[in-house]
Parts: sequence; C-alpha cells; structure tokens
Amino acid sequence: MTTHIPAVTVQSIEEAFLRLRSVVMHTPLQRNARLSEQFGAEIYLKREDLQIVRSYKLRGAYNLMSTLTDAERSRGVVCASAGNHAQGVAYTCRALEIQGCIYMPQNTPRQKVERVRTLGERWVRIELVGDTFDATYRLAAEYAHGMHKIFAHPFDDPRVIAGQGTVGAEIAQDLGGAPDFLIAPVGGGGLISGLALYAEKYFPETMLVGAEPAGAACMLAALEAGHPVTLPQIDTFVDGAAVKTAGHHNFEICQRLIREILPIDEGKVCTEMIALYQSEGVIAEPAGALSIAALPVLGERLRGKTVVCILSGGNNDITRYPEIIERSLIDRGLKHYFLIEFSQRPGALRRYLDEALAPGDDITLFEYIKKSNREYGPALVGIELTRKEDFTPLLERMDHIGLRYEIIGRDSALFRFVL
Repeated sequence: MTTHIPAVTVQSIEEAFLRLRSVVMHTPLQRNARLSEQFGAEIYLKREDLQIVRSYKLRGAYNLMSTLTDAERSRGVVCASAGNHAQGVAYTCRALEIQGCIYMPQNTPRQKVERVRTLGERWVRIELVGDTFDATYRLAAEYAHGMHKIFAHPFDDPRVIAGQGTVGAEIAQDLGGAPDFLIAPVGGGGLISGLALYAEKYFPETMLVGAEPAGAACMLAALEAGHPVTLPQIDTFVDGAAVKTAGHHNFEICQRLIREILPIDEGKVCTEMIALYQSEGVIAEPAGALSIAALPVLGERLRGKTVVCILSGGNNDITRYPEIIERSLIDRGLKHYFLIEFSQRPGALRRYLDEALAPGDDITLFEYIKKSNREYGPALVGIELTRKEDFTPLLERMDHIGLRYEIIGRDSALFRFVL
C-alpha cells in the first residue's frame, strides 16, 4: 500500500524545515563584495555548495524518504539523477538504512559517480545507463515499477518540492527581510517551485527569477506552450539542470507564480564559474553558477536592490576545466575558429603570421594536411585574442592579404568538433 502524497503547501515546507534541521546544514548567506560592486546592488550568495552533499538536493531526497512507511522502506528506493539528487538519495539510504538503486546517465562526471558510492556505501547500487537524464529516468522508472520499489523523483514530487523549499525558510531567517530579487537555477523545477510557494506567503513582493541553461530550457518551453513539453534535444553541459521535460507539479506552480525565466548561455555560466574560483576560491558546478550568470542579463534592474542568488552546487569534476575555460573564452569573444585556404607555395603561412596576426594574437590550434596535387590546402585554425575588440581588425588584415577563409560559427558541425 502506497502512502498518500498530499499536495505541496507552505505548511508542508515548514514541516520539512523542522524535519531537516538535524540533518542538513543551514548554509550561510554571504554578501559578495565583487558582485555587489559590479552591479551596484547588495548581492548575497546562498551557499548550498557547502551542503553536506555539496548541493541542495539532499533536502528533497531526505524529506521524501523520511516520510516513507516501514513497508515502503523495506521495498527499497530507486532514483534517476545526473549526480546531485543521487548523492542526496545515497546519503539518505545510508542514514535511514534503506537499500537504494541509483540510475545515472553514462556521461555523468566521474567525480559525481564516485561521490555517490562513497556516500551510500553498501546501501546503494549504481547503474550507469542512458545518454541523457530523460533516458536514464525512463529506465529507472521502469525498473522501480517492475520491482515494486519506491521511485524517488528528483523534482516532480510534492515531498521533494517541500524539502527544496526549505532553502527559502533559511534565507528568510538570515536576511531578516525580503530580498528584491531571488534568483534560482532551474532544471526540472524542484527548487524554484518550492521557493515560489514559500515566497508567495513570506515575501510576495520579491521578484523570483529562474535561470535555465539555454541549451536545455524545458521550463521556459513549458510556460510558453502552456503545458510541459519534451525538448527534442538538449545541451548536457550544465548536467545538473539538463532536463528535457519539466515536472508537472513544478510546472503548475511555476505557471501560477513565476514571472520570469531567463535562458542563460552555457558560455556565460563558464565565465562565472571561473570568476568565482579566481576571485572567491569558490568551486561551483555549472548548474551551481546558473543564478549568478543571470546577473548580467538583469543588469540595471538590480541597481540599488537586495539580491539573493542560490549557488546551488559545488560538485564539479576538475577534469572539465579545460572545456570550461574554452567555453568562457568563446563567450567573451576571445577565442575564434577559422577554416583557412592556404596557398601551398612556400611562405604562405609565414605571411599569415607576419601580416594577419597582431602581436597579442595566439594560434591555439592548427590542423593542416598538405595536398601535393592542389594549389590550396585547408587548415583548421584557432586564434585567441587579447581583447574581443581585436577580432574585426584581424578580419580586416586577413582580407587585406587576400586570404580565403570561413569563420566557424556555433551552428557548424566543425565548431562542435573543436569544442
């Protein structure tokens, strides 16, 4: 017999807050001097990256699993997750001594997989299946149904939403008043829907803004369509928020209460991840930095305001930093790729180096195969500039010496190859 699951309410969030007090860390709300000065506002970071499992996901997982009956616990729990929900479930399995089977996408960063193993110990089994969260989710749900186990949804469950909403209760306590803006990352919608319900009662004047990866903007698509839709394909770089279909419970709450969802380019997320690391020594995962990367989009609207950004997670795999740096350089207009037709006569490359490149320009990629029976040979060239303003002069110099070239744009298959 399955426990009745009531709809999520402010009361259920407050009950979850009391239930979780001895389990989760009350994470700090820290004023960020760099961002406050940059945007002329009082900007605070809610440091959920410092949570026990380095993300807020423990809140929802523990709240759901701690309300199961003894009979349900004995059957075991199944979940699907790109990493953070899996860690929350793994931690809870060990804490409550519940057997769990955790399905994770095959492309989940190794750091997250190993972390799940460490947190769950003998209480969890990991299955790496599926290329996206949605494929993994389907396999996990089928297994849970077939084996009569409890499926712990990562976001589309009122108990999970209530647990995530406790982030809002802590913000209310620590800030001592309502923020003008509250910015939260959006994947399937668990966190922002819990925050929306809590804010509706306790700080209704606050502008609650969702920050969603542009390559996986499922909640924005749902709000535009008037119902959850499944995106045909997504960019999985922001893996903690790379979801094809928004949750139904989450959509219903967001449709009623959320006034603004911003699609954030993945490159801008990378730029903020690097800034957080270099300026504050904060290691944020891509989904963790989403809300902060939304600040430049809001721009002048923030001036003079009190703003809270939820830094939602710090489970980043160090091996991903080369790609993070690359995406950031492209986002800032400092990295460009070309397909250049070089004459195969001697000195053609030397002329390009001497007459097209400026002293501060750097060749970071050069792939060229000489064809003895052709007058021209193509080369794939990557150029890093000192300033983004140097791009137009570079093109002018290339035109001046008569080079035949093609700029490799983001919609090109070659661009996806080099990145």
